[in-house]
Amino acid sequence: MAKAKANPRNAETAGLWHQPALLNLLADLLFVVGVAGIAWAGLAALQRLPVFALREIVLTQAPQRVSAEQIAHAARTAAVGNFFTVDLAATQNAVEQLPWVRSAAVRRLWPDGLALTLEEHEAVAHWRQPNGEPGLVNRQGEVFLADLAADAPQLPRLSGPAGAAAELLARHGEFERQLAAIGRSVRALALSPRRAWRLHLDDGVVVELGRDEERQPLAQRLARFVAHYDAARARLGPIRVADLRYPNGFAVGGAPANSAPAQGKS
Repeated sequence: MAKAKANPRNAETAGLWHQPALLNLLADLLFVVGVAGIAWAGLAALQRLPVFALREIVLTQAPQRVSAEQIAHAARTAAVGNFFTVDLAATQNAVEQLPWVRSAAVRRLWPDGLALTLEEHEAVAHWRQPNGEPGLVNRQGEVFLADLAADAPQLPRLSGPAGAAAELLARHGEFERQLAAIGRSVRALALSPRRAWRLHLDDGVVVELGRDEERQPLAQRLARFVAHYDAARARLGPIRVADLRYPNGFAVGGAPANSAPAQGKS
């Protein structure tokens, strides 16, 4: 008579039922998975309720150069969804595309709103690249595109290679401080592709500074011009051009033909 053989799989299953600790662990795991699934389904259903629709956008401070209507339109266009599902990064990016907005921060405002904090550009100069494309330069030396108001204060004009706006802005400040000694200011500052500097002063004088060199720094050349500017005008009359690219002096143009170039000692 044939003997029945024990099934190893049945033996393992029978052994499982005699391990209370393992059964409790499996039960706890199934319970956690079930609760998580219910919670996820409940949250998804909750997010779809109209009670969480976005109803307001709050500006944490009044904008100075961009209208609240422009900001609200950009934010509402990008703020798709409700309080829970709205994409804050997309909303931030949409607001930052506005001409005068330098940066934006967006956060949820319970229970049905968004709070926007803006940093606006502060234009301190006009900008023109070699290709002629215009723009503005902010206080951080960044170029941006926007339209100035008709009654905006007159700003200096900067021009140079792409990416050089911050350098020109810094140099403009340095030259302004030097020229203040003779009551002059820089209306325009240009940097050529060969790194030569040119200034247009508020009295119409064009100053050719040339390239910055270790043995003849720009500050030293301009200091020489400042020291002899009044004397040169008193002696030669109106000056149109001052060429500071000489090692020990500078030449001026616009004076009478029989006048010798002004030589300022270093």
